[in-house]
Amino acid sequence: MDAASGEGRADGAVIDCLVTRHPHLPRDRMGHRLNDAGRWLITGAAARLYGLTVTGRDLARDEHRRWSLPAYGLTASVAHCAEYSTVAFSTGPQVGVDLQDHRDRPAAMQWLGDLLGRPAGEPATMRDFAECEALIKASHIRKETFAGVRLPAWQPGWRPTNTGYLVRSADLGRGLHLALATDAAAPVRWWWQDRPAAPATRTDALTLEPAA
Repeated sequence: MDAASGEGRADGAVIDCLVTRHPHLPRDRMGHRLNDAGRWLITGAAARLYGLTVTGRDLARDEHRRWSLPAYGLTASVAHCAEYSTVAFSTGPQVGVDLQDHRDRPAAMQWLGDLLGRPAGEPATMRDFAECEALIKASHIRKETFAGVRLPAWQPGWRPTNTGYLVRSADLGRGLHLALATDAAAPVRWWWQDRPAAPATRTDALTLEPAA
């Protein structure tokens, strides 16, 4: 691909993004979703993708609440929605990832559309929602300071925003959207697991179906 898409970086930086289907995400004995599910998903993905034996103690968060594995030179981000999770690692730039499903959220979509400067009455889309969440996870921007952010019209690959960060997104099917954000474009390697114990399989087709 061309330089604008982030392929062929001279510094070798790359982003790995793993999507996993879960029979259920981790819960405690009372059935409540575990608060540290994000840590569990990141450490599990590090083992699957890189063969690393790490625990939550190896993870760090900076002042903007961005995850990293400092000993391995990796930044990380995690999201989960319905029975799916996604974890993104970067060997160079900051990275944020989000996963959203289609739900009836008219008030939230209208509010976000207004915040993004859409024409009066035009709501944001679920793709917009996912890209905004990924951008917040990758950057210093918070919901409280989001006013003035503008998303460029969608096209495949990385797209620059007016914040100094880039976003990209894909419709995974089954009503789910995945979005990535970063402070420097890098090639993305997509990975898929149809269950947490399965090997991570490299795929060029970013869908919720097992790679052929």
